[in-house]
Amino acid sequence: MKCLVTGAAGFIGSNLVDRLLADGWDVTGFDNLSTGRREFLSSALSSDRFHFIEGDLLEKPILLDAVKGADTVFHLAANADVRFGLEHPSKDLEQNTIATFNVLEAMRETSARRIVFSSTGSVYGEAQVLPTPEEAPFPVQTSLYGASKLACEGLIEAYCEGFGFEGFIFRFVSILGERYSHGHVFDFYRKLKQDPARLEVLGDGHQKKSYLYVQDCIDAILTALESSEGGVEIYNLGTNEYCEVNDSIAWICEFLDLNPRLDYTGGERGWVGDNPFIFLDCSRIRGLGWEPAVSIREGVIKTVKYLQENEWLLESRE
Repeated sequence: MKCLVTGAAGFIGSNLVDRLLADGWDVTGFDNLSTGRREFLSSALSSDRFHFIEGDLLEKPILLDAVKGADTVFHLAANADVRFGLEHPSKDLEQNTIATFNVLEAMRETSARRIVFSSTGSVYGEAQVLPTPEEAPFPVQTSLYGASKLACEGLIEAYCEGFGFEGFIFRFVSILGERYSHGHVFDFYRKLKQDPARLEVLGDGHQKKSYLYVQDCIDAILTALESSEGGVEIYNLGTNEYCEVNDSIAWICEFLDLNPRLDYTGGERGWVGDNPFIFLDCSRIRGLGWEPAVSIREGVIKTVKYLQENEWLLESRE
């Protein structure tokens, strides 16, 4: 089995690359290294079944060469900078929607006919049904990130219908675990390293979120691929629990043996588009026999342990 993984040097992508290689796949990794880390691919680069291409999905010729020979494309590359989306509105369109269109076009010109896409629970906006099932109606979009991912989903569905592709769309909650390099646990840990006595919190701390450990996420993706029935399949990926931001702060501080003053900013939500309650109904993927092995609390602690052991990730990149 041969595949292309976009975003291969990223948090989820690099973990997926390692798993695919362990399972016997021949893997081409594609990443522009704008946020991905070559260090995450150190193990993969030692394999003769892994080939890495540094390139951008907006560069069509190099993308076309990368797709050639693959039968499956795991499309994980994206701009995940949700919080600052309004400061650069074109980035979500270019790096998410147009990049996905380019991937689909490269697939159409080659033999690749199966795409696995990392979408987001943010496409549900501020859902009226909780936990939110895949069939829930889409409300008004609240972030440019969510809107761009929803547009990607539509393109994938249309290509599957028009060109006979097979598509897997996974709507993730936030993912935690080894190689995690952005998000609230990362931000809290870095802030506490700088000032153990004070922690600034975006929002009021009562935002309710669900999280999933990265290896559980990969297990779910591969489980769905093994159970494919063709066409387009859409799965929510998450646990059957959620927590408040305050809960995750308490777990992190307990683990680090800290008792900082908490300074809340921004009202009930941290930024424009910050969804105050994300909780997905994952009964569809569970129906295939998948179950997460790691709780949210365990995932938070595993992430903090990893950051402790890899504090080079806290250094800013120019």
